Amino acid sequence: MFGRKKEEPSAQSVVDQAYATAPGPGAGKGTPTPKRKAQEAARKRPLVPTDRKASKAAERVAIQDQRQKMRQALDTGDEKFLPLRDKGPQKRYVRDYVDARFSLGEYLMFGALLFVVISLIIPPTSAGISYVLVGFWIMFLAVFVDVFILSRKLRKQLTAKFGEVERGSIWYGCMRALQFRKLRLPKPQVKRGQYPA
Repeated sequence: MFGRKKEEPSAQSVVDQAYATAPGPGAGKGTPTPKRKAQEAARKRPLVPTDRKASKAAERVAIQDQRQKMRQALDTGDEKFLPLRDKGPQKRYVRDYVDARFSLGEYLMFGALLFVVISLIIPPTSAGISYVLVGFWIMFLAVFVDVFILSRKLRKQLTAKFGEVERGSIWYGCMRALQFRKLRLPKPQVKRGQYPA
């Protein structure tokens, strides 16, 4: 009554027949896309390796190797293995510029330590402690002014050399200027007064 004619082939059989008669892989356009099952089977790998101890040992060795390369890069300034926060031509320029100049911020920690020691020696009721406190605030203000001047100079130099200032470069330079020169990482690659071109 109602329904399909028996002699009319189904759509699925037509597709299967076309796939069977199609040329093999690498034939170019015109070939049907491989089935999802076949693609997934080709990419299938075990989630958990069969030899867990060997895979953990290999992973540990790879991590140690990466850390060793990063440590060497922090000493030599090798751009390839530096941490992400230190990578890039602008960061390198900022490092060289900050390392070439004398910064008051290098000695802020020593001043703070000296202030703590003197405040322990001098009794808080004496008039001498107020002079020490004023001296510390003057030093802090001088460091703030020095860092402000550095940020303005860095912005001007980076704009002149690179056309635009990469986000975070100025802050990176200011924080580096507050560290003692010998403790900076990556280690300084230029001498004092040897400003980058």
